[in-house]
Amino acid sequence: MELQDIYLHLRRDIEKIEQELTHSIHTEQTTLQHAAHHLLKAGGKRMRPVFVLLSGRFGTYHLENISHVAVALELIHMASLVHDDVIDNARTRRGKETVKAKWSNQTAMYTGDFIFARALQKIAQIKDSDVQAILSNAMMKMCEGEIEQIEDIFAPDQSLKRYLRRIKRKTALLMSVSCQLGAIVSGARDRDVKALAKYGYYVGMAFQLTDDVLDLTGDEKVLGKPAGSDLRQGNITLPVTYALHHATEQDQTKILTYIQSKGTQGALNEVLDIVRTAGGIEETLQLSTRYLKKALHALALLPDSLERQSLQLIGEFIVRRSY
Repeated sequence: MELQDIYLHLRRDIEKIEQELTHSIHTEQTTLQHAAHHLLKAGGKRMRPVFVLLSGRFGTYHLENISHVAVALELIHMASLVHDDVIDNARTRRGKETVKAKWSNQTAMYTGDFIFARALQKIAQIKDSDVQAILSNAMMKMCEGEIEQIEDIFAPDQSLKRYLRRIKRKTALLMSVSCQLGAIVSGARDRDVKALAKYGYYVGMAFQLTDDVLDLTGDEKVLGKPAGSDLRQGNITLPVTYALHHATEQDQTKILTYIQSKGTQGALNEVLDIVRTAGGIEETLQLSTRYLKKALHALALLPDSLERQSLQLIGEFIVRRSY
């Protein structure tokens, strides 16, 4: 089963969200218009809007109202990707040229800023100060996570606690907020709001852990970016940290030499082979599965419904996916 099959019953609502996304990034400034649409046309899983829509079904569902939240969350995600590509000097994303590669770093940065601004315009349509506070806090935490990642580039001595905090801020938090705000805006019960926020957090952690594995093991044509991109850019993920502690002493030295030289010494492919066979892939996937179990436990607190079943299937898909 593909991800789109899981929420097929939301097809019309998702089409509405796509239309709103296109409308939201429209501008008379030609370069901004082309750059923003280039990113939008590259596609994506649209998981955050889907989380908003599904969570909204646990309250009183009004698409016109909840779409403001769904669009805002996806725009924030899109904007962060444009900025990430500049920081990572990434040439491709989802198999297509990044905005920074097709235009320039300067254009990419202002395109990201423009999309962020559009997201704020959308969420301002929701006249609820709690919604504004939750979203602004999430955006601040995302920035803190990004700064921590920059500080940790090519740093081999990273703790599990710091790594998990980083992926929480970079990925899990926005997914949690997507579920939380979808429920709040629809007037869901407080206990359901809390359960959905927990689900989003745990699924977000599982998502990023699996993503870090796929970066090392996935097919480049499927992923849309070169294998080992994280390590090439100096982003030390859990499988690499595991290899630094559990590979043979000789192999640990090879990994450490590559990292400490910032990729100028040692062959990346050889280092990747060491990481893949050191056992960290399996450990990371096991941790991802444990987060999934926590997500499913949170779901069990919600009323049984098609939406709850869809959220469960999405969580299970996240852990076993190949892209």
